Amino acid sequence: MTQSQALSILKTGANVFLTGEPGSGKTHTINEYAAYLVGKGIEPAITASTGIAATHIDGMTIHSWSGIGIKKKLTKHDLNKIASSGYITKRVRRAKVLIIDEVSMLPPETLSMIDAVCREIKKNSEPFGGIQVVLVGDFFQLPPVIRTETEDISQSPLIEESIGRFAYDSPAWTRANSVVCYLTEQYRQDDKDYLAVLSAIRRNVFNDDHLRSIKAREIKSHTALERAPKLFSRNIDVDRVNNEMLAKLSGESRTFEMFSRGAKQLVASLKKNCLSPETLELKIGGAVMFTKNNLKEGFVNGTLGVVDGFDKNGGQPIIKTRSGRRIKVLPMEWKMEENGKIRAQIMQLPLRLAWAITVHKSQGMSLDEAVMDLSDVFEFGQGYVALSRVRRFSGLHLLGWNERAFQVDPEVLVKDEYFRHASSDAETMFRGT
Repeated sequence: MTQSQALSILKTGANVFLTGEPGSGKTHTINEYAAYLVGKGIEPAITASTGIAATHIDGMTIHSWSGIGIKKKLTKHDLNKIASSGYITKRVRRAKVLIIDEVSMLPPETLSMIDAVCREIKKNSEPFGGIQVVLVGDFFQLPPVIRTETEDISQSPLIEESIGRFAYDSPAWTRANSVVCYLTEQYRQDDKDYLAVLSAIRRNVFNDDHLRSIKAREIKSHTALERAPKLFSRNIDVDRVNNEMLAKLSGESRTFEMFSRGAKQLVASLKKNCLSPETLELKIGGAVMFTKNNLKEGFVNGTLGVVDGFDKNGGQPIIKTRSGRRIKVLPMEWKMEENGKIRAQIMQLPLRLAWAITVHKSQGMSLDEAVMDLSDVFEFGQGYVALSRVRRFSGLHLLGWNERAFQVDPEVLVKDEYFRHASSDAETMFRGT
């Protein structure tokens, strides 16, 4: 399905699951639909499953928007408390369109809680209280994190634990009866051979021919390009590389500490989802990456650059991007709202050292080139996410890999075939209307 076809279906007001391969234009399509709605006087609620994903779309987390916060379970008392909050109630009541990005990382119980909140506040028994719901994501990418800890609650939860792992296992997903729009165009990868390898991984037909193409991009660590971001599976490798590279630079270092205020647990959640570190140490010549969107200043999450100097007056770093633009970087804010108040807030420079980042934190980025070590991949989809960050074979530099790096979740593979067929059926149906 093309972007224009998906946009036409969205404009009908139907609930939609918008999916497709990385680089197929899911975010662009959502931005187009949001602009259309604003032009019609409708302000869409734009949310995402994680704080990292929310920064990509200038939205807020669905947890904050719905008022469920960090809850893993929802009791009747919780629901009544959320529904009595003037700010949350006002926000949900005026919502006509709810967009949830990176739905692949949303546990099924959370989707059910959001549905319950919307129905309660709207006083409407229809799915999500009658709000048009647009679910966006790709289940071949990183799955929800399964947490084993339990909450101490004195009441029985309204929503029983799901036996499934993914959002599509939620009864709320089934009741929404969304039209599947599977985008098939490709805008990130412009190398047909590379795209063929990525598609082979996605369809579980990766073979020896594809592996030979991958092996051709293998390098030794001492030949790795210093200017290219390095992707690792684990934080310990990322920190090691960044610290080593920073130490190699001569000159004085400048340290920037994160400011935080608010409830301890919520602050901890913000810090975990923030791409900028609590303590940011910079030197002139350091490789950095912007961690937040600011189109006015000329950068987005994933923009790469180098520390060109420090402002003589305020000491702020001046970053020279790869396009040649020089930007004086000021602190930006990450916050979490609940019950109409800012419950937690952190402030830090929207930067991080970018010699290395984790695969998880690379999700949603488009990179011209990257050095990757996939030898410690431990999750289905991790290798696929990493490989699909770059545009072409010439930008891929591999230090190593394991067998899991080219595997996808067998359950998702089966579900994806269903989504493809459902999208084809929708395309046929809407073409005839």
